[in-house]
Amino acid sequence: MAGVNKVILIGNLGRDPELRYTQGGTPVCRLNIATTRRYQNRQTNEMVEETEWHRVTVWSKAAEHCNNYLSKGRQVYIEGRLRTSSYEDKDGVKKYSTEVIADTVQFLGGRGGQEGAPGHEGGGPALDRGAGEPSSGGGDSFGGGGGGGGGFSGPEDDDIPF
Repeated sequence: MAGVNKVILIGNLGRDPELRYTQGGTPVCRLNIATTRRYQNRQTNEMVEETEWHRVTVWSKAAEHCNNYLSKGRQVYIEGRLRTSSYEDKDGVKKYSTEVIADTVQFLGGRGGQEGAPGHEGGGPALDRGAGEPSSGGGDSFGGGGGGGGGFSGPEDDDIPF
């Protein structure tokens, strides 16, 4: 039986995207996403806030779009998979690093008056790694690529039987 490696995050960028290029010229963008959980402490009845930080990597055209349209504080929806790698630090100690490899990035409402990418109302474009160039269905899907795998655009509303 196959396993499932799926991550869905909605959070805010902790800093501006970092765009780089591989030696082969493929764009890769690094995002730092903060997700916050709020709950009430049962003993003290105080509201407690926990923030987790996630490193996200976006490839190809989607990486360039993230660099162009996202900035610190902007809210995004990320769908992807986890990847853990190891390395040795300067003292020779083995360290592990886990990141999210994004398959889909959706720009959501932002801070400071940003409400999506230029030309879009509400949220911004959905960046889907395997979808190709902007679709004719609404102009909000952008291609990704890089690392294989395909995106799933889902059925049209008219195709859903309920």
